[in-house]
Amino acid sequence: MSTPAYGRYDVPGHIAALGREGGLLAAAAERAGMGAAVPSCPGWAVRDLLKHTGYVHRWATGIVAGGLCRPPDGASEAEILSQGPGDAELPGWFREGHAALVRALSQAPADLDCWAFLAAPSPLAFWARRQAHETAIHRVDAEQAAGRASASAFEPAFAADGVDELIMGFLARSIRRGSWPGLDASLAIHVADDAAGAAGWLVTGGSGEPGVSRGVGPAGCDATGPAREMCLTLWNRRPADGLQVTGDPGILAAFARALQITW
Repeated sequence: MSTPAYGRYDVPGHIAALGREGGLLAAAAERAGMGAAVPSCPGWAVRDLLKHTGYVHRWATGIVAGGLCRPPDGASEAEILSQGPGDAELPGWFREGHAALVRALSQAPADLDCWAFLAAPSPLAFWARRQAHETAIHRVDAEQAAGRASASAFEPAFAADGVDELIMGFLARSIRRGSWPGLDASLAIHVADDAAGAAGWLVTGGSGEPGVSRGVGPAGCDATGPAREMCLTLWNRRPADGLQVTGDPGILAAFARALQITW
């Protein structure tokens, strides 16, 4: 949960980020209009983005508020997008679900015992972090739909935390499950933001066992840039032209193709 040179994002920090990002997402969605295309989510309009994210918020709220030890049966993505309120009611519906999630996380006890799907210091820490980054990435989607080529900046420590969740959370889980196709060579990821901090991760590829670790080492490709640029690139929300890439750029491209998070 910590990217040492940037400082730690704790549960209150993630909840505050969730609150902020959800408000920005709703405002951007209203500016764009419900029928606007979402460039970073091909085939989606803004109404789909709000339905998806609003459903995820309600799903997470049910787990946290109910202290559920297993995930409830959920609707398919097609069902989520085909149902829900009409365009006029969607922003208000989204805001209601977002506010309920912020309340549930804020009121949850520190020793909350419930299901979580990535390793974390506690279930509460997991859900606060996951929902903060879920909402932040979809806020970027909404801003791009509204015509903002450059989305509102993430605070550097939050962006570095998003990279860490992707690498040490989602990618580590894919490797454990055997669903990661692997890379032809290792990928080293470096983020640096002047006085704000610096951090690195290594995705091990090649003929050996795949793996991930904090810190960097020899690699066939090194990608370097500010945490915000790196976070958006690795989450497939912007091209890699904001990064300095040395070695084989095909390794970074293969990473982007292989690890695409849909929730």
